[in-house]
Amino acid sequence: MSLSLRGMTHQSTTLSRRAFLDVAAKGTLVSSALISGFPTIVPASVFGKNAPSNRINVAAIGTGRISRGHDMPGVWQYDNARIMAVCDLDSQRAEDAKRLVNEYYSKKNGGAASGKDYDGVRVYTDYRDLLTNKDIDAVIVSTPDHWHAPIVVDAVRAKKDVYMQKPASLTIAEGRMMADAVKQTGRIVQVGSQQRSSPQFRYAAELIRNGRIGQLKTVYVGLPGDPSGDEEPQMPVPKNLNYDMWIGTTPDVYYTEKRVHPQMGYDRPGWLRCEQFGAGMITGWGAHHIDCAHWAMDTEHTGPVEIWGKADFPKSGLWDVHGIFRTEALYDNGVHMVVSNEIPNGIRFEGTEGWVFVSRGDAAVTASDPTAKQQVAKKLDASDPKLLTSVIGPNEIHLPVSNEHHGNWLESIVSRKEPIAPVEVGHRSCTACLLHHAAMKLNRRLYWDPKKEQFKNDAEANAMLSRPQRKEYAIKAVASSR
Repeated sequence: MSLSLRGMTHQSTTLSRRAFLDVAAKGTLVSSALISGFPTIVPASVFGKNAPSNRINVAAIGTGRISRGHDMPGVWQYDNARIMAVCDLDSQRAEDAKRLVNEYYSKKNGGAASGKDYDGVRVYTDYRDLLTNKDIDAVIVSTPDHWHAPIVVDAVRAKKDVYMQKPASLTIAEGRMMADAVKQTGRIVQVGSQQRSSPQFRYAAELIRNGRIGQLKTVYVGLPGDPSGDEEPQMPVPKNLNYDMWIGTTPDVYYTEKRVHPQMGYDRPGWLRCEQFGAGMITGWGAHHIDCAHWAMDTEHTGPVEIWGKADFPKSGLWDVHGIFRTEALYDNGVHMVVSNEIPNGIRFEGTEGWVFVSRGDAAVTASDPTAKQQVAKKLDASDPKLLTSVIGPNEIHLPVSNEHHGNWLESIVSRKEPIAPVEVGHRSCTACLLHHAAMKLNRRLYWDPKKEQFKNDAEANAMLSRPQRKEYAIKAVASSR
């Protein structure tokens, strides 16, 4: 099937189910999907002026808190896109997502009273089966952090364009494999660093790039914190959850609800505080703020050369990500970065002639977001109020403009031009976060080579660039394109 996008022809070629089963026969992947919810009534009026041949068919992989509250609504607001499939390893959540999407499109079409109910969402419980669907053009990856890179690699190999939640990867090695796979396949991948689509972050970066505070000297990055928790007992695995696959590449460990996600409701999940599945706030929010700091510093394709710092880690309990911390980094251009949970949430740029501070203000992605209950500083502030009305001249540096992050992704799918948060940039931002995390763990100064993406003369630190992967879920090697 081919899909016409505003006069362009986009061949929607995918991996066949047979290809996955052939791999399974070799002992690598075992696919078992539940497919339901075949389309019944799909009125064209649901999608406004955009004919079916002009629509981008999108599938959501991972349908928890972020997907329901941010990613799926971010896509379904556009008439040139249709969410036609949902996938989750928790079949209960997958069915919830199906209802959510169907209800949205039904209301958009006038609701049940009009006799125009929508029932056009297919349900999967294994993303590998979803990727064989030739009608799907693009996927949203809103899974836990440890599944980001493996799914993106498989998706781009299946010729799908991707919107992926940040951070880009669990490890630096996985991130490099993912970025290389995207480059080799030529797919459009947008990293969910949505602050790049907020005008205050772009304007702050332009002020810095154009020398409004003189020579940039120091960048202070403030992040939220995460509390520790109690020990949690082993529990029976819910029948609706494929827990073995949920663990994915990481080591087998007993199930307890607070290690995964709530079985009732969509509050903030416990995996965010388990180092097995992510690094904590240093990547969770660090991927946002350090990314925007790099944007202003013009270091998007490189990284720090020295990193040091320390952190407190829980000595007991299920949740074991870092607590109070302060880490620092030095870049080749002489800029010094300080990252800490004891700094106001946001980014403060200090130069020889003043400072600029930027943050989300009181905005939160979801109701359970860590900043939802905080008194947050201004979205934009400066040492001199006149800085905030400074006009970026026609001959000065102007950064790309995106008015909405998911919309920018959909535009890029049509144009085949790079989105505002491309995967290589997202990988470099995530890498910087993981370097700060390595400094926390080793509690000493580290020296990094951004070109080779290795620590200098430090075998112990280099051992932290990757983790052993369980064979059945391991990422198949990607030849470097660098």
